Amino acid sequence: MAHSRLGLAEAWGSLKSMRFNQDKTAFCCAFQDGARVFNLEPIRERAHYTEDQVGSLSVAEMLYRTNLVAMVAGGRKPKFADNSVMVYDDAAQKMVLEFTCPAPVLGVRMKRDKLVVITRNQIHVFSFPNKPTKLFSLETRENPLGLCEVSPMRCGEREVMVFPGFKAGSIQLVDLYTTEQRVSSAPVTINAHKNELVCVAVSQQGGMVATASTKGTLIRIWDTARRVQLVELRRGADQARIYCINFSCGDEWLCCSSDKGTVHVFALQDYRLNKRSALASLGVPGAYAGSQWSLASFTVPQECACICAFGSQGHIYAVCLDGSFHKYHFSADGICNQASYDVITEICEDCDWQQMRHNK
Repeated sequence: MAHSRLGLAEAWGSLKSMRFNQDKTAFCCAFQDGARVFNLEPIRERAHYTEDQVGSLSVAEMLYRTNLVAMVAGGRKPKFADNSVMVYDDAAQKMVLEFTCPAPVLGVRMKRDKLVVITRNQIHVFSFPNKPTKLFSLETRENPLGLCEVSPMRCGEREVMVFPGFKAGSIQLVDLYTTEQRVSSAPVTINAHKNELVCVAVSQQGGMVATASTKGTLIRIWDTARRVQLVELRRGADQARIYCINFSCGDEWLCCSSDKGTVHVFALQDYRLNKRSALASLGVPGAYAGSQWSLASFTVPQECACICAFGSQGHIYAVCLDGSFHKYHFSADGICNQASYDVITEICEDCDWQQMRHNK
């Protein structure tokens, strides 16, 4: 069934948030009328939770490709309080865990053994899913965007969590592993930007952190062990709202999306692949002339919130708030070719929910 532009707006106007899972093989959407989980290769709906089952939601976060999905209520018809995180078990078809905080929950991050809850001024870390107990809490700067990321994997004995510091534009790094072992591990602060943070990302093993501010022109990459800046990447010259940053699984590439309607791809292991300003070849001094620009890019709907991530075999995905799904193939010579395009609402309408559930 084809959708008109108005139909798309109506169908996706209730979409509150989108998140990729930890290994970027699926993504989860929180709606006013429930939640949906989508597989990426191939693109198809994997699970559908109705408003009657889970209520209206503001946040949904899945744990890898397991049957556990964390949900936060919000919107017109919530089934539980907005200061609680409920964990839904798809196999049991019910909520199986509840984590309650003193303030409304803005975000959730899941690891195989921990659950992190973000509120406006605090971050709470719980053991999970076995014997769920609070491990510790941390105070943060005002964090209305619920910024916080954790490394899906450990880098040796390190397990990195990054979140806003107390100074504008700064980040704090905490080693969850040493904290869990009751070893003193005070947060490390890095002054990443002069303006307020708007987006952070952490690599799979936690060796690198990416940051962007409200200015939206630069993305800075930091070494979490040495606490130094590795490279400065330029998204563009004009101010923009950066929606999403993601590392590739092997830390070879980085992608970002913004309200300019462009997804950019940068090289992280061979900086020579990134483009340079023409001013650099003329020997013009200054940060702008020395910036590294993206080696590849492609367009998505402008001024439409969008998340992006890397798949396998040189593919990159972008999922936009209007329901459009974009899959591109990029190469080191800077060429991006569209591999597929879908509208997820149309995929939904063709799904047999019960059959999908039995096939998981």
